[in-house]
Amino acid sequence: MGLEIIGLCKSFEEKKAAGTVHVLDDLHYHVHDGRFVSIVGPSGCGKTTLLRIIAGLEKPSSGNLLLDGREMSYDVDRIGLVFQEYALFPWRTTLENVELGLEMMNVPKKERLTAAMDYIRSFGLIDFENNYPHELSGGMQQRVAIARTLITDPKLVLMDEPFGSLDSQTRNNLQAFLLELWQKRKVTIIFVTHNVDEAVFLSDEVLVFSKRPARIVDRFEITATRPRERTSAECNRMRKRILDALEAERAS
Repeated sequence: MGLEIIGLCKSFEEKKAAGTVHVLDDLHYHVHDGRFVSIVGPSGCGKTTLLRIIAGLEKPSSGNLLLDGREMSYDVDRIGLVFQEYALFPWRTTLENVELGLEMMNVPKKERLTAAMDYIRSFGLIDFENNYPHELSGGMQQRVAIARTLITDPKLVLMDEPFGSLDSQTRNNLQAFLLELWQKRKVTIIFVTHNVDEAVFLSDEVLVFSKRPARIVDRFEITATRPRERTSAECNRMRKRILDALEAERAS
């Protein structure tokens, strides 16, 4: 069934300005199971705030979230969140970072170590399991962060510009790697990005957000056959349509 966003609104009280900042405005959307959905929009419009609300890190001012037709329960529903900054613990090795979620779930040590090593092997991190984050490249650190998220078998994965700080070659490689994982697992992914090329290459659908307070002003179904050629005529057409929608919103 998937995730239903129903009338979601969010406002913050701004002390310095002595006023209220409205961030999200009556969002309605249904993200179906197994879909890869990207969100693009102006900086500061509320994309990250939406992910934080879905993850249970922020409370909405009004509205509701349903997962598979029922209210979300963070004691039961596993929601994975991957940040741009990797958010790895610097005092933990690759292995210790990957197993962290299972450790917090009280999975027995032998079982979680076996699972973590399986992930390390499949994520191309073998021989780096005893390295600390500062000893890894940016791409490897992000693989560790993604492995740490997926090892808990989340129902929904939220990704907040996870490749934004990487060079273009590493970014392209990790995009292909992420797609391979998603196609194997068919987990639902909501992916925030400022990169329209990335959104078109990865997604089943792309949502365009307005300026703050954010509304969904357009939606694009990406029907290009996978695996996609980044510079194909169809991808170029979709990229232009999304860029035009963003420009129209900027000028409004």
